Amino acid sequence: MSEPHGTPEQQPKQPLLWGRFSYLVLLVALAGLVLDQATKLWLVHGFGLAENGPVQLLPAVDIVLVWNRGISYGLFQQHSDLGRWLLAGLTVVVTVGLWVWSSRCHSRLVALSLALVIGGALGNGIDRLAFGAVVDFVHFHLGSFSWYVFNLADVWIVAGVAGLLYDSVRSGPNSAAK
Repeated sequence: MSEPHGTPEQQPKQPLLWGRFSYLVLLVALAGLVLDQATKLWLVHGFGLAENGPVQLLPAVDIVLVWNRGISYGLFQQHSDLGRWLLAGLTVVVTVGLWVWSSRCHSRLVALSLALVIGGALGNGIDRLAFGAVVDFVHFHLGSFSWYVFNLADVWIVAGVAGLLYDSVRSGPNSAAK
């Protein structure tokens, strides 16, 4: 195990809000956010999914409208304004933490992964503020087996977490501490 050289005063300062990959993180997070919100707004207001759905795309994929008042997989359902605002506040805190992490990362994969999670979290957070619930619409099912209903923001979050997990396995257990 190598020790850092020099005193703490001689160590290079870690950036707090803007780092090597911050432009990448900002652009990817914004692109993911825009795609997520555009899709949701079109399905809810343009297509009128509540009035015209569900729509079968494939034998195992439907487009349906589900208002998720919880978090992933419908966990922690909140039916009060207090719960809604607590989840929105949690989204802000987590997003700020992920942004700070991204400003300090030294890997393009970690930056991209964090950008996807940030974009997805913001997309679902905006839904919570605008509608009181997250707009979910992609429904996978096989016969009577029904998998959960999700949206593009959820796809970004899952892809981002998968990238972070891959990086942690690829780089070793202590890579996050570097």
